[in-house]
Amino acid sequence: MTKGWIFDLDGTLVDSLPGIAASLNAALAAQDQPVHDAKAVRSFIGDGAEMLVRRALGMADEELQYRVLQSFREHYALHWQSGTTPYEGIPDLLENLRVRGDSLALLSNKPHQFTITIVEKIFPGVFLQVIGQRAGIPHKPDPRGLREILEAPSWRAERSAMIGDSVIDLQTARAADIAGIAVMWGYHDREVLLAQEPDSTAQNVAELAALLADR
Repeated sequence: MTKGWIFDLDGTLVDSLPGIAASLNAALAAQDQPVHDAKAVRSFIGDGAEMLVRRALGMADEELQYRVLQSFREHYALHWQSGTTPYEGIPDLLENLRVRGDSLALLSNKPHQFTITIVEKIFPGVFLQVIGQRAGIPHKPDPRGLREILEAPSWRAERSAMIGDSVIDLQTARAADIAGIAVMWGYHDREVLLAQEPDSTAQNVAELAALLADR
């Protein structure tokens, strides 16, 4: 049986919190706004750049939100590499799945161009499809981006699952009627993820590798 795995990016394949926090705080400071520690920024991640900025600012007018968002994007485009690294074991896991013949795709709420750039740099040649947040396709948990992957001619899998570290990833999987696998090393709390009743969970990358081998 051919298998297909759709991965989230931030908090699932890469630890991008240091880079996101640095760029967000640089953008906030440039507008004389309070900055946040890594724990707070961690709680802002998951719903795209616009929501990241809204959460960081709290109550703020749209003009300020726009300025901070533009500044964040400009800083992040230049500096993301200094704060984005794959989790230990992830490159080997993906390569083993690819060599085995599984279909691999990536679906992120990170802006599309950032998603493409990061994946091409860190995971070149691994994924059949890479989709980030873009105009015309609502971000997760709306299932349209996931369905686009599943319905593509290149996607040849009799069984598929969405793999991510957030409630949003599990909700997206459920909305598209595929299995949802929660990884526990990312940016969302274990209890919150378990409350979503994922089809499977993985505590670490080795456990995920064994799980995907058996499904």
